[in-house]
Amino acid sequence: MTDLHARHKAVLPDWLALYYKDPLEITHGEGRHVWDADGRKYLDFFGGILTTMTAHALPEVTKAVTEQAGRILHSSTLYLNRPMVELAERIAQLSGIPDARVFFTTSGTEANDTALLLATTYRRSNQILAMRNSYHGRSFSAIGVTGNRGWSPTSLSPLQTLYVHGGVRTRGPYAHLGDAEFIAACVEDLKDLLGHTRPPAALIAEPIQGVGGFTSPPDGLYAAFRDVLHQQGALWIADEVQTGWGRTGDHFWGWQAHAASGPPDILTFAKGIGNGMSIGGVVARAEIMNCLDANSISTFGGTQITMAAGLANLTYLVEHDLQGNARRVGGLLIERLRAVAAQLPVVREVRGRGLMIGVELVRPGTDEADPDAAAAVLEAAREGGLLIGKGGGHNTSVLRVAPPLTLTVAEAEEGATILDRALRSVQ
Repeated sequence: MTDLHARHKAVLPDWLALYYKDPLEITHGEGRHVWDADGRKYLDFFGGILTTMTAHALPEVTKAVTEQAGRILHSSTLYLNRPMVELAERIAQLSGIPDARVFFTTSGTEANDTALLLATTYRRSNQILAMRNSYHGRSFSAIGVTGNRGWSPTSLSPLQTLYVHGGVRTRGPYAHLGDAEFIAACVEDLKDLLGHTRPPAALIAEPIQGVGGFTSPPDGLYAAFRDVLHQQGALWIADEVQTGWGRTGDHFWGWQAHAASGPPDILTFAKGIGNGMSIGGVVARAEIMNCLDANSISTFGGTQITMAAGLANLTYLVEHDLQGNARRVGGLLIERLRAVAAQLPVVREVRGRGLMIGVELVRPGTDEADPDAAAAVLEAAREGGLLIGKGGGHNTSVLRVAPPLTLTVAEAEEGATILDRALRSVQ
């Protein structure tokens, strides 16, 4: 055990999990690569949990942070803040939500917590619908709407939560159905559920479930859910903490794959917009955002240095069409991994969109999740010079592949080759 690992264990919680048997200290990064304390270089296919979205040490972001740090770091939301207003203007326009208002937080957890506050206040109801296998953060209220046992340490909650089927396409009672029939069955299940309970405040859903293993329903499910929910006045909250900013390639927001006819009522975001700086936020129609009748501020949400980073990062992302790069390079990477998987019984499925790819591992010849294999592949990939993540609602048996959106074709091929070897090593 390294000295730093021993010190970590001595002062930090036991439940603060670390990857790898010999935990890794990352000291610096550049582009799509990072280096550890021993000077070893790795290709980074996880980006600090989808947070280093553009690139490590992106000059445009580094310059913006440095220049802002030389002026003022922070003043709170009690004073006018030009970078905050400018970033809010851009996000409001990009959100697709009419008459949008934006509130900045410091994390996705806090963003979802705020969205739940808005929805329950606006609707005068504490009943929330959430998806099975979902993850929405680690605050008390966010845990209360998380449908993933591995990330839900308590059943206590300020909310009454009911879990809806549909977030996982290839498992569960409707997995055998075609896409249209799957959506129809999930909608009927939702209608039946609503017939037995009081009208809910909202449905909160990730367009692609992140921690749940990058799984998603067929396109159009959440639009169909929205039509049913709106009949009762219930809201649709799209949790875009992991799916936003073009990562899925086909769309700028994950919700757009489901509802081309219109946006959600509330949208939450975080992670990639700051490219490593701590930014989260909520977008909602003015009537919803303004429904609170008490004072509220955010001491660190929208602070100048993070807003400067977000503005520079968003500008770079749009001007360099990183959404298009995610679509092109991500498509090549998915096909390469599917070709590998076709030869390996340990791989049940390669799924995803853009640069958001899940590789689900099972015990060969079964549909039984194999978390030991996932842990072994994680270690083998690291030994080969590649960092990936893992997750899934079935005992963390899904490898999560989510590189920065500037990934090149050559880097995608290099990473796929390393992952190929790692998967074969556990056969």
